This record gives sequence, C-alpha cells and structure tokens, in this order.
Amino acid sequence: MRANVRGIERSVQLFQRVVIQKHKGVNGMFGDSLGDMHVDFAAASAVLGLASIVLWGYIAAAVVLVVGLVRVIKDELPQAHGLDKIMPFGRLCFAIPLAVFGTEHFTDTSDIATMVPSWIPAHTFWVYLVGVALMAAALSIALKVQSRLAATLLGVMFFSFVVLMDMPAALAEPNNRIAWTLALRELAFASGGFAFAGAQMSAKRALGVPVLVTVARICIGMAAVFYGVEHFLHPTLAPGVPLEKVIPEWIPARVIWAYLAGAVLVAAGLCLLADKKTRLAATYLGLMILLLVCFVYLPLLVQSPADIVCVNYFFDTLMFGGAVLVLADASNERSATHI
Repeated sequence: MRANVRGIERSVQLFQRVVIQKHKGVNGMFGDSLGDMHVDFAAASAVLGLASIVLWGYIAAAVVLVVGLVRVIKDELPQAHGLDKIMPFGRLCFAIPLAVFGTEHFTDTSDIATMVPSWIPAHTFWVYLVGVALMAAALSIALKVQSRLAATLLGVMFFSFVVLMDMPAALAEPNNRIAWTLALRELAFASGGFAFAGAQMSAKRALGVPVLVTVARICIGMAAVFYGVEHFLHPTLAPGVPLEKVIPEWIPARVIWAYLAGAVLVAAGLCLLADKKTRLAATYLGLMILLLVCFVYLPLLVQSPADIVCVNYFFDTLMFGGAVLVLADASNERSATHI
C-alpha cells in the first residue's frame, strides 16, 4: 500500500490549506497548538522543497537508522564473525522502509484508502492501523524488542495484502507482468517477516530449519527467479524489482547492470528453491540488491529527492534486499570464516 506519483506542489497546497484553516479558527487551546504545529511543519516542508509525504519519510528513515545502528554496533558486531557481520545490517535495510511506508499512510491517507477492497468497511481506519503497524514493526525489528511477535504479525499482514489485493489483481489480468511483480514483491516482504520470526523459533522445525524460514525461502526463491527472467525480457527497466521505471541513459552500462542482476537473481533463486547453499546464495543475492540500491537507485534519489516515485523505488528495493539478507541470517548454516 504505497503512494503513487506526487509533486512538490503538494507541500504548497498543504501549507495553503492549513493556513486557511488556521485563520478560520480552531476551538480550544489544544486545537490552536495543533494548528500551529501543522503550519510550522508545512512551512518548513515548503521551504525545503519537499512534500510532507517525502519529508516525513526521510525523518522516519533517519530515526530507525540511528537507533538501529546504535543497537547493532554496540551489541551485535562485536560477537559476529565473517559474513555474519553483514547480517544485522540486512535487518536494518528491512526495517527502515517499513517506517517510511508507515508515514505515507498518514500523509497520503485518502489515496491509499482507495487501494482497500471495496467490500471492506472503514477504509480510513485500516489505512491508519496499517501505518501504525508498519512503524511499530520497524522499531521493534530494528531494536529487537518483541521482534519475533512483530515480525510474525508483519508477515501475516503482508501476506493478507497478497491474498486480498495483489493476487486478485494478478488473476484478473494474468498477462499483466506488473501485477505479478507487485504480488511477488509483497510476498517477498511477508517472507522477510516470516524468516526473521522463524529464526528465533526453536520448535516445529523441518529438517532442522523452522517452517516459517522454509516458507520464506521458497517464496523469495520464486520472486527472485521471476524477477531475473524479467530482467532479460526488459533490460532497460530499473533492476532489482522490475516495475515500470526505465533506467536513465546517464547511468553508465545500464543494460549490463540489468543482465548481471538478472543472472544473479535466477541463479540465487534456483539455489533457494532447491535448498542448495541457501545461506551463501541469499547473502550474495542480498548484497547484489544493495549494490543496485547504492549505484542505481541512490543516484536517482539524489537527483530527485522530492519525487515520491524515486523515494518509493529506493526503499522498495532496499526492503527487498533486506528481506533476502534476513533470510540468509535465518538459515541454519553459519560462516566458517572469521575476521
């Protein structure tokens, strides 16, 4: 449940609406204070040239990044060895986008409410509830506080999105690759939650691996193979999670990026589906996705920091890479290399 194309004009419109509302008067001291806060934030948003939906996302990302890094650097890195040192950062890559998307449910409520199936009542209530759930899960997973419960509920929530919205849309248009891409993306996000929760469970294991981790491995493997094939069929599209955005021509070797990403996605996806070298395959795949974030999506975001489309592409791909690394960390293999 994400916002679509937005312009910087939204911040100006919001500022104007709040100022008008303020001049009309707000009953009570609390209303006056709240109105002042809205005006001040809208003014700051307009001065920075960022719409509220973008600015709040950046703020949420920064908060989760800082608190998560403190936890990782202080408590986890000293005990990690070899490739295991990478894994806590995968968890942060998974958690940070949750906070960003959570804020969008409060800054773009009306648009997101249209995505709720018509037969479900109280659309606005569900949008707010999901927003709170996403931000709470982001902090819980980043800090590892009640994180198994949070990750399990998060996985169930994303899986419900697949069942209630994405799969019906894909089945209604079976030849629409975008619908299937979105369905598999949400399934991969659900799998990240399941993998993180499963890694902390000791019961109900299948061949030594928690059932939730096995489910996550299969789902992420399917998504990886599908995305990899899409890279070869549509090499000019932005790599990682291939939707509609075309790689700008100013990015060097853009087609090579696509073919390389496609090959890694297919190879790693097949390893995950076959349960062969799962940890190694997921680790390399997750790192490759994060490299795409750094060398493709970050330059796009720097070029257009106020564009909500670029913001969402950046954090979507970051979360996909984080989900893959969470799966790698959840596998029962451990790096034998110590540094």
